[in-house]
Amino acid sequence: MTALPNTIDLGPLTLYDFAPASGTLCPDVVRGLAGAERVLPSKYFYDEEGARLFERITELEAYYPTRTEAGIFERHAGEMADRLGPGCRLVEFGSGSGLKTRILLEHLRAPAAYVPVDISRAQLVEFALSVAAEMPGLPVLPVCADYTAAFALPPAPRPERRTAAFFPGSTIGNFEPPQAEDFLRRVARLCGPGSAFLVGVDLRKDPAIIERAYNDPEGVTAAFNLNLLRRIDRECGADFDLGGFRHHALFDAAHGRVEMRLVCTRAQTVTIPAGGGETPLVVHFEEGDHITTEYSYKYHPEDFRALAARAGWNVARLWTDPREWFGEWLLTRD
Repeated sequence: MTALPNTIDLGPLTLYDFAPASGTLCPDVVRGLAGAERVLPSKYFYDEEGARLFERITELEAYYPTRTEAGIFERHAGEMADRLGPGCRLVEFGSGSGLKTRILLEHLRAPAAYVPVDISRAQLVEFALSVAAEMPGLPVLPVCADYTAAFALPPAPRPERRTAAFFPGSTIGNFEPPQAEDFLRRVARLCGPGSAFLVGVDLRKDPAIIERAYNDPEGVTAAFNLNLLRRIDRECGADFDLGGFRHHALFDAAHGRVEMRLVCTRAQTVTIPAGGGETPLVVHFEEGDHITTEYSYKYHPEDFRALAARAGWNVARLWTDPREWFGEWLLTRD
């Protein structure tokens, strides 16, 4: 059963707060580093500094996904809006800066509500207030939640003809395929019968293009990746030496994914307090050892179509750019 949210009065808006209890970061870090394969959950990238760095990444020449997807919206947002139909409630997972969101909202006909969902409360509030100011006739209902966990949608102030989920930016690729399938099923349950799902998917292409996007010459992605260790030191009382790690991303063709890593450059021992009076975790790193911080899957169209079908969605339309580097998929349910 989904817990009732706290509501926070933002003046012109109400924030629906399903944010997870504080203190989940450090136990997740301990679990992720205790095994033979050391991993850190990518959702913890987005503290205030991480969110700022990611916005810089999206503006880099090497990072093609954002501008390629934006081009798809500039060319096809009218058709997308027509397909979603009038009076839809648009629910976006991970609102970010909202470039593509604004393009789509400008084309929707009499939307019932816009529901941005994000775990970063400060970024969510800033974005929701800006959309409400720009589009005063649009009901904006921000929800602070981990969209990979259970939460409920706030009721729209006027009747909606359908609920349409929106997940741009190729974030679906951060899930491993079984997790992506499970996420698609949960979105179907959340949005109900007759719903639609507009989702951005990065497509397979020359691995050199992909790897350059995640190893940008300016080093912004490196700073973004290392900031995760800085956050763990700050919030968990760990003692990572950031100077002893470097960023590296590679494309694993066998799995069809980018693996983003932090590679240890010299032997070091790191202590992570477990909290609650438990024994701290002590992790020994040798030169060349690495921590995996993110996967980013790149799909062949037929593979994503099959994934969506297994999760109970029908493919209604696929829009791509002229080079077919990126796909925007419209999925529907009966």
